Amino acid sequence: MIYKVYYQENANEVPVRENTKSLYLEASSEREVRHYLKDRKISIEYIQLLEGNYLEYEKNSPNFQLENA
Repeated sequence: MIYKVYYQENANEVPVRENTKSLYLEASSEREVRHYLKDRKISIEYIQLLEGNYLEYEKNSPNFQLENA
């Protein structure tokens, strides 16, 4: 399964929408995604499972770079 993770780079600052970034991970569960990212100094806002048409749309994005958990 492919997940899109919305995050802030600095975990010590208040989240600001304009600073939200995203990354894409292939993992078997949301728990695996959180475990994979636990050592990074980021603040996770939201983890979204990508499926169907939404996944195809994201794959066409120039920012789509898939990481494996």
